[in-house]
Amino acid sequence: MNKTKQMEQNAKIVNKYLNSKLKGNPKKLYDAAGHLIVNGGKRLRPYMVIRSCQILKGKVSNAMPAASAVEMVHNFSLVHDDIMDNDEMRHGVPTVHKKFGMPIAILAGDVLFSKAFQIIVDSKLSPIATTQLVSRLAKACVDICEGQLLDVKMAEERKIPSQAEYITMIGKKTAALFDVSCAMGAICATNKVKDISNLSSFGRNLGIAFQITDDLIGVMGDPKITKKPVGNDLREGKKSLPILMAIKLAKGNDKKIILKAFGNSKISKKDLNKAVDAIRSLGIEENVRKQALKYAEKAEKSLGSYSGSAKTELISLLDFVVKRSV
Repeated sequence: MNKTKQMEQNAKIVNKYLNSKLKGNPKKLYDAAGHLIVNGGKRLRPYMVIRSCQILKGKVSNAMPAASAVEMVHNFSLVHDDIMDNDEMRHGVPTVHKKFGMPIAILAGDVLFSKAFQIIVDSKLSPIATTQLVSRLAKACVDICEGQLLDVKMAEERKIPSQAEYITMIGKKTAALFDVSCAMGAICATNKVKDISNLSSFGRNLGIAFQITDDLIGVMGDPKITKKPVGNDLREGKKSLPILMAIKLAKGNDKKIILKAFGNSKISKKDLNKAVDAIRSLGIEENVRKQALKYAEKAEKSLGSYSGSAKTELISLLDFVVKRSV
């Protein structure tokens, strides 16, 4: 079974569990909370929770509350991200605040956040495991908020951040939830600190590789796949790794073309395409892929002492993430 099919099969199981937990009154509030969940998503993070549990011989049923909690936190962050960025579409449907209005969207995000912890506490895991899961997920939520603000500050400041600052930001904003997904999966199977640490490290490095690749797609991705205009991140002035590299490497006319497009919401389609072509001519894609691969290799090393089909599936996830086409 290929990776997409495996993830789709996993998503069906998780979706069923999620839908059973997102019911209540007022109905409109729960419709809003479940809006993005119903309308798409690969359930990548729950997939990581479940496989991280299985790699340590744990049961899928033990991991299901944690898998659903992680997906709820992820969707909570998407609802609030869309409000902050004033985005109108996600997964090809209107964002929650556009469909249901701002007050309900904020409350829907809060419900998702709160339900995530309620699901863990109501699970039948041991008190020690439950405490660890709640503690880990709470820390990840703090990291996500810190990372989000670092991203906002980077966008506001005129100075171009260093690569190290960018990695710190995505380490919190994106990789924290990948990290905690794998750690929580491990906790559902074992109390061994080394195993939990190994899976945590796998998730963190996978998350960084994922975001680096995502940022590459955001600059030069095919609009048919990304559902966003080509060069979208460049036009919005996002200080992502491909853009930082391009601004640093470009010279002469290429640099002028790229800087003209950077953060220019009124740039013409023709000039934006010129800027993307200039970035491509610098060999940025190859450089960015190398950076993503570096973190993917670190992730793979973390699983060196394990074997079995769950390990194979987690390793193949690295390829799936890093080799996504633009």
